[in-house]
Amino acid sequence: MNPEDKYILALDQGTTSSRSLLIDKYGQVAATSQLEFTQIFPQPGWVEHNAEEIWQSQYHTILEVLDKAGKGLDKVACIGITNQRETTVVWDRISGKPIYNAIVWQDRRTSAWCQELIDKGYSAAIQERTGLIIDAYFSASKIRWILDNVPGASLKAQQGELAFGTIDSWLIWKLTQGKKHLTDVTNASRTMLYNIHRLEWDISLLTMFGIPESMLPTVVPSSHLSANAEIGGVVIPISGIAGDQQAALFGQLCLEPGMVKNTYGTGCFMLMNTGLNAVHSQNNLLTTIAWQINGHTFYALEGSVFIGGAVVQWLRDGLKMIEDAPKVEKLALMAPENEGVYFVPAFTGLGAPYWNQEARGSMYGITRGTTQSHIARAALESIAYQTFDVLNAMERDSGTSLTVLKVDGGATKNALLMQFQSDILECDLVVPSNSETTAMGAAYLAGLATGFWPSIEDIKSMVRPARVYHSNLENEKRSALLDGWHRAVRATIEWTKKI
Repeated sequence: MNPEDKYILALDQGTTSSRSLLIDKYGQVAATSQLEFTQIFPQPGWVEHNAEEIWQSQYHTILEVLDKAGKGLDKVACIGITNQRETTVVWDRISGKPIYNAIVWQDRRTSAWCQELIDKGYSAAIQERTGLIIDAYFSASKIRWILDNVPGASLKAQQGELAFGTIDSWLIWKLTQGKKHLTDVTNASRTMLYNIHRLEWDISLLTMFGIPESMLPTVVPSSHLSANAEIGGVVIPISGIAGDQQAALFGQLCLEPGMVKNTYGTGCFMLMNTGLNAVHSQNNLLTTIAWQINGHTFYALEGSVFIGGAVVQWLRDGLKMIEDAPKVEKLALMAPENEGVYFVPAFTGLGAPYWNQEARGSMYGITRGTTQSHIARAALESIAYQTFDVLNAMERDSGTSLTVLKVDGGATKNALLMQFQSDILECDLVVPSNSETTAMGAAYLAGLATGFWPSIEDIKSMVRPARVYHSNLENEKRSALLDGWHRAVRATIEWTKKI
């Protein structure tokens, strides 16, 4: 293949929007297209997407990005896909139509069912096999809910008429005209049904959850010639697939054990590369598959914060405090200090390292002098505090103290947040010059599988210097701020207890 006049098409299907990017052989983004889609909230704690709308929005961006770049489909060398993880789609194999809305990773409707599993003592067995903590966050309980609540679904599943997929599987099904039902190891590892050590669907877990194996996709490596997309009569290989956080880890070139990245998106997701070893967490982190490439499976420790950038979206859409997300920094800067105001944005429970499904958003320290600026600052600071808690747990698991954290995602454009994050963590934050690390990860995986880039060393040579934030907060001030945050978290958790 001559990559000189070719591009990789990276599909970045996220929680609030679908994006397509064209990436050239120098690792530069030639064009990008983005389209938001509807967020559906049927009940408190429920979050859904229309899977057909997701597909239509993704397909629209594919056509638009090519049009923006003035390129035809014949210029696309291969496709890399990265996606919001855990979000669950179940569709009819014959009609190709979803039988219910996609249930989003943020959705909490199955919390009580998950708690029953915990109470029955299944936690250790599930964590040992899947690396995950029992939680409504993952796909298994969402599949079970659909089978239990959509009329006729359970029988159709038993008859082999239904297909389950995370969003990557759904896109591949649509791109291949229903010819391929696939997922990669990273997405499979987030279902709570996949044995990350034996690298196969776990029959005992499928039996426990009552999910027929016939519903499940075939699992393939992350960097691999997996399928052929058919777009406008043109056949294009799909050669890279990874869940968004694993893609970002690869895109940040955290390729050595001990390297860590944090993505600031709708949620915040911190991953540490642990190499070929699946490290069992003693501090409520997840063990997950980082990627599979060239016959080798790499693992990672992960801590998930459910509400990161989503707290800013709530200030915009729920409270109408700002017109658009970037304006939150200007509003927050009007308050030089938080003045004792702490915001715990547990809208959908608390993720790592607390894993409290019943927690809900709380604010503390409000006085008559509290303004919108204090609330905006407290909201931004909550993102940094939650990240601190995850990194602290990760350092305990790994036995190392981090001095450098690679960061990416939309919130890295917020200088106030990035500086505060560096101050609270007491380490350097490295922001890449190319902010599209998630899409780049999918592109790198796809390009390596097809020879678009001959080696990882070639990719490393393309990366340019990044912006670095250095910590400059006094230890006494840092300790006081963290103490206030942890008091707020403890109070939030206490609220969940039935008296």
